[in-house]
Amino acid sequence: MTARPSPGHRPAPTVDVHAHVLLPEVDALVDGLPGLAEARALEARRNGPAALAVSGPMVRERIPRLTDVPVRLAAMDAQGVDVQLVSPSPSHYHYWTDEETAEKVYRLANESTAAHCSAAPNRLRGLGLVPLQHPEHTVRALDHALGQGLAGVEISSHAPGRELSDPAYEPFWARAEETGAIVFLHPFGCTLDERLDEWYLSNTVGQPTENAVALSHLIFSGVLDRHPGLKLIAAHGGGYLPTHIGRSDHAWSARSDAGAGCAHLPSSYLERLYFDSLVHDPHVLRELIRVAGPDRVLLGSDFPFDMGTEDPVGALRAARLPDADFDAVRGGNASALLDLALS
Repeated sequence: MTARPSPGHRPAPTVDVHAHVLLPEVDALVDGLPGLAEARALEARRNGPAALAVSGPMVRERIPRLTDVPVRLAAMDAQGVDVQLVSPSPSHYHYWTDEETAEKVYRLANESTAAHCSAAPNRLRGLGLVPLQHPEHTVRALDHALGQGLAGVEISSHAPGRELSDPAYEPFWARAEETGAIVFLHPFGCTLDERLDEWYLSNTVGQPTENAVALSHLIFSGVLDRHPGLKLIAAHGGGYLPTHIGRSDHAWSARSDAGAGCAHLPSSYLERLYFDSLVHDPHVLRELIRVAGPDRVLLGSDFPFDMGTEDPVGALRAARLPDADFDAVRGGNASALLDLALS
């Protein structure tokens, strides 16, 4: 039986932590610069011509929801979503840029995202960008994002030549922990390259793989031991890792090379991370909640892209969770993480 709310109890708002904004001004900034053509050629090879032929019209059809605040709010109303945590489209990472351009990109992205969210401050919270390709600038970029009133930053699963376990990122992790900034891990592209260039495997297989690899680097390298207070949200339910964490536990126990970098069983670190609910399968969602805990899973839709869900609350309801867990994932956990006032 569903418990009745106590007198004066105000339920948490429904919060979607995985929603995107498109920033045409960032695209205009890098247009024609050396390196852009090469980056686009790499993306084309990784995705394949069929995927690009579908993705172009798909994104164009969704531009109003990605750029126009009233259109976004109307779509949120239709979904029953009260608050979105809005992050730039991962296509804006531009990890190929030099230091001078990278600073211009993150500043413009942070300022533009903040401006977008300021049009509806009670309903939109934002994330900025940091240039992972230039680790020495990540702390400054994070501080700039926070200075714009953003809740944190979005990062990919790696930068060219660097994994997230790279010691060069230690100052970034330390600053994120110190400030309480949210770090949203959202891959863009997959290093399996042309092996995934058909049937949209670059996304359906590539994204979960990138999530699993990036999280494994953070776990096995000891980053999460050194920075236990990190507020890191993994998109796409953390990819393959949460449902296959038993293999990581076995390696940690059985092999000295696997267990040398982290102090505890790998599965225990899932309870220190946050995950969005976007796994497209109610059984997988239930397993994610089991291994990470109902207080570590947050509603996510990948708004408004076609690999997301148009009905994030309905997808959550399909998992048939206990009422307390449903309410926690629907918005209670994110409200606490974002320090949202109940209304």
